[in-house]
Amino acid sequence: MSQASPFTPKLEWRKGKVNPFSSSIRARLRPKAMPMNLVHDVDGLPRIILTEPTGSSAEVLLYGGQVVSWKNERREELLFMSSKANWKPPRAIRGGIPICFPQFGNLGSLEQHGFARNRMWSLDSDPSPLPPANNQSSVDLILKSTEEDLKIWPRCFELRLRVTLSAGRLTLIPRVRNTDNKAFSFMFTLCNYFSVSDISEVRVEGLETLDYFDNLNNRQRFTEQADAITFDGEFERVYLSTPTKIAIIDHEKKRTFELWKDGMPDAVVWNPWDKKAKALQDLGDEDYQSMLCVDSAVIETPIILKPFEEWKGRQEISTVSSSYCSGQLDPRKIIEDYVHCTPHISSLLPIEYTDRRILVLGPTRSLLGSTSASIEDLLFTGTGGYSHNVSQNAACM
Repeated sequence: MSQASPFTPKLEWRKGKVNPFSSSIRARLRPKAMPMNLVHDVDGLPRIILTEPTGSSAEVLLYGGQVVSWKNERREELLFMSSKANWKPPRAIRGGIPICFPQFGNLGSLEQHGFARNRMWSLDSDPSPLPPANNQSSVDLILKSTEEDLKIWPRCFELRLRVTLSAGRLTLIPRVRNTDNKAFSFMFTLCNYFSVSDISEVRVEGLETLDYFDNLNNRQRFTEQADAITFDGEFERVYLSTPTKIAIIDHEKKRTFELWKDGMPDAVVWNPWDKKAKALQDLGDEDYQSMLCVDSAVIETPIILKPFEEWKGRQEISTVSSSYCSGQLDPRKIIEDYVHCTPHISSLLPIEYTDRRILVLGPTRSLLGSTSASIEDLLFTGTGGYSHNVSQNAACM
């Protein structure tokens, strides 16, 4: 007699009663590469918990097919969740990674962001084979069109989502299949709510020189002029034809999120700032300070599927340690902090600021060979000298 696989999923039920719906889910669970737990919390929403050997974890709700937590090996939460999130259907849950399908925002006749995020999904009983891999944990979910959906969006479809957790990485693979006898089009977005230390100390790289629709300016089309995106007020843009990689750099936490995507050419960047945050019932007044949405999206040119065709996207999020030593983006503060934490630098004082140039006074002139230097090009070093072309975030090295 063959022995049971050591990877047979372990089921845990916390503070909840087993019901027929949950029991049928348990019966359909199948072994994966790593253990997968199904829990039924007090809020009544079944969730799947993925784990892997280094200690990281992810939680995925059947409601909305939504990832609501991703923690690293140090148990630090990497995704933002609103302090006022509404966990009771049919409301959408603000935080984690909601799915917008078949519509983004109000760009159509459906409710805001479509209906996929407030439907109960199921575990996929017949997923596509997993590629050979060790030390990763996956779950496959599926949402099929119902009679209720057909009344408001008369297209038969199957929406599948595979969520895979591995060390330092979270991968989502969405697929949409047309099971209708006629073609249809749709938009799709993975709304990534990233947890950040302070939105004013965050920058996004990879979107420079690209065209975007500014949702705060009647969706007018502009071209990004900044070298990197920083935040000092409400921000809501849809960037078009974006690269496969976008970096979200958190200077204070010295952490960078790397967002890799395929099949989703657009990217949405959003932060409500203080006034809008107070107007949103499911967002805390100060929550905007610790969140940033950078979404993988198909918006400008919707996907068109003929009968029985399938679309597939892919998103991978990983974290890397940043080389930045200071969380400061204010160039004056960078120099001041460096002077403060480097005693021998006092011999280089005094300095004054003129716009974005440093006016160097006294004996420092002989070191620089100039009376001024740009903040971007100047870094005082441990020997009392200077070096060129160094990031302006290099204080207190």
